[in-house]
Amino acid sequence: MSAEIGILSVTAASIGFIHTVIGPDHYVPFIMLAKAGKWSMTKTVFITVLSGLGHVLSSVFIGLIGIALGITVNKLEVFESVRGNIAGYMLIAFGLMYFIWGVRQSYKNKVHTHSHPHYDGEVHLHTHNHHDKHLHTHEEPDKSKINFWMIFSIFVFGPCEPLIPILMYPAAKASLWGMTIVTIVFGVVTISTMLIIVIFSIMGVNLLPVAKLERYMHALAGALILLSGLSIQLMGL
Repeated sequence: MSAEIGILSVTAASIGFIHTVIGPDHYVPFIMLAKAGKWSMTKTVFITVLSGLGHVLSSVFIGLIGIALGITVNKLEVFESVRGNIAGYMLIAFGLMYFIWGVRQSYKNKVHTHSHPHYDGEVHLHTHNHHDKHLHTHEEPDKSKINFWMIFSIFVFGPCEPLIPILMYPAAKASLWGMTIVTIVFGVVTISTMLIIVIFSIMGVNLLPVAKLERYMHALAGALILLSGLSIQLMGL
């Protein structure tokens, strides 16, 4: 590996780390969806890695097409910026819809009373909410698959803007090996940083006394996903 590719790899690692840490959209959705949906750690890791791969590889694919067609860096960056704006609005829309659904769920899951008439004419009353194991036919279906496909689609559509110019240098040198190394370094660092933040954040949240917030967890998840999308659009994080 040449000194130039070595320096470029270090740059890719640094940018991948910083780009991920300062972008709450890279980890807040996974933390909140995992907590609200009671995902196992294995499921959380799998979804985070898969979304991260889609996030990185979509920009690699576009970068390679741009390189093959001789499109300039500036034009590719404009395209990635437009794609990023659309992905940001998609995240905002998802957060808003999930928040509204979560508020509706928290209202439905308030403590309430059901009556069950018996054969002898006696009416039995009991009070509960739907966070316990007492299931009823009017409960909402599981949203985990919908949430997965929504967040995965948003991440695939969302670009890794810093990756395009990094790829262009080894491409200009006609170094396929250099492009491969830079891409792998950037992708591994980006996804690893996402995973570390998500895993340790969930472990930290699990230590907090949040039982009383259980009823509002979906609404809270939607609100924080919405805020992470707004922070990207309004503050350019």
